[in-house]
Amino acid sequence: MTHSDQSSPLAARASGPLAGNVRVPGDKSISHRALILGALAVGETRVSGLLEGEDVLNTAKAMRTLGAKVERIGPFAWVVRGVGVAGFAQPQAPLDFGNSGTGCRLVMGAVAGCPITAIFEGDASLRSRPMRRVLEPLELMGARVVASGEGGRLPLTLQGAHDPVPLTYRTPVASAQIKSAVLLAGLAAPGVTTVVETEASRDHTELMLKHFGAHIVSAREGAHGRRIALTGQPELHGASVVVPADPSSAAFPIVAALIVEGSDLVLSDVMTNPLRTGLFTTLREMGASIEESQVRGDAGEPMAQFRVRASKLRGVEVPPERAPSMIDEYLVLAVAAAFAEGTTIMRGLQELRVKESDRLQATAAMLRVNGVQVEISGDDLIVEGKGHVPGGGLVATHMDHRIAMSALVMGLASDKPVKVDDTAFIATSFPDFIPMMRGLGAEFS
Repeated sequence: MTHSDQSSPLAARASGPLAGNVRVPGDKSISHRALILGALAVGETRVSGLLEGEDVLNTAKAMRTLGAKVERIGPFAWVVRGVGVAGFAQPQAPLDFGNSGTGCRLVMGAVAGCPITAIFEGDASLRSRPMRRVLEPLELMGARVVASGEGGRLPLTLQGAHDPVPLTYRTPVASAQIKSAVLLAGLAAPGVTTVVETEASRDHTELMLKHFGAHIVSAREGAHGRRIALTGQPELHGASVVVPADPSSAAFPIVAALIVEGSDLVLSDVMTNPLRTGLFTTLREMGASIEESQVRGDAGEPMAQFRVRASKLRGVEVPPERAPSMIDEYLVLAVAAAFAEGTTIMRGLQELRVKESDRLQATAAMLRVNGVQVEISGDDLIVEGKGHVPGGGLVATHMDHRIAMSALVMGLASDKPVKVDDTAFIATSFPDFIPMMRGLGAEFS
């Protein structure tokens, strides 16, 4: 494993105004996909702004183990020389994804279309997380699970299909990981592979497949869904990718700036893909001052500069159909809701139960231990905002980077310091979170 085996507790306390101009790390979803599609392309792919957190570095190692040449040529700058669609080599070692469900599930899709057998491994957190809903469509396409942990969990041995079969698959939940795994397997299948979603999930895979030269068509399906059709067996060509700043990582300094009195922050190149901006929509509904400027795009992904200033927030109701566009941000939204005046109801959060931890329960526990009134009703999270948070609690992070960062943000404006039991896992997505926040004025000790 690449993460530290030593726990690293930390406390956050009420801080003076946060101020500065920063660029948070590159988007994790784009970083994973740039490495994987670069490995499946012919020729050279140059990636700038790559997130160099443990999750993405483990995907880079997996691509090397599968035969691609992956090289770091400078800070956040990488070159991938690919092997072509269905060109992965038989790996001579297990593919260890550490804590990364995204890297693991996407690479399962890519391996499923290749005539090889690979062992997928991960840390204790990843070994506890469900894989069956990704494996089921891959098995329909001809892949086979040779061995696995209980209930299809890791460690898992996957035998790719010698002759992958295209299919039309309706996803049981809004999940970019399921959709992406099917599309990546579909690259190697003759004919058209189609994924149908009742609720549209983030579309990074579709945009990047098009950027690398695949023929892929996405159309509306019903009120909120999409039908995505990919023509198989394309020749993907290496391409340049500029990775925008991760909106999920930007969420933490943004909420911190909103709740710490007098704060004024500028964040550059934040991704503004509409399927990822549910948090920003919600915060603005709560009264947040978030201004966008310098809008531009790369590889189909829009980005903008954000200016965020401390704001008086009010409780709102967040509709369930917004969940796919902000599923990773509900933890820090709950922190914002605790500092708001009034009740915030977040509906339809069942997907939070199967993340790095049961994030629904963990979020409620994080708030309760710091004196916030919170309730879980079915799959809804209800936070009673009082305009301030008593604090003083010790938060159990459950090896989950987003719980750790959310709790530290909460402590920056709480009446008493907030302590987290372990910050080691923050490195999986935001290695410089602590020094960056300190540079903006955050009080951590």
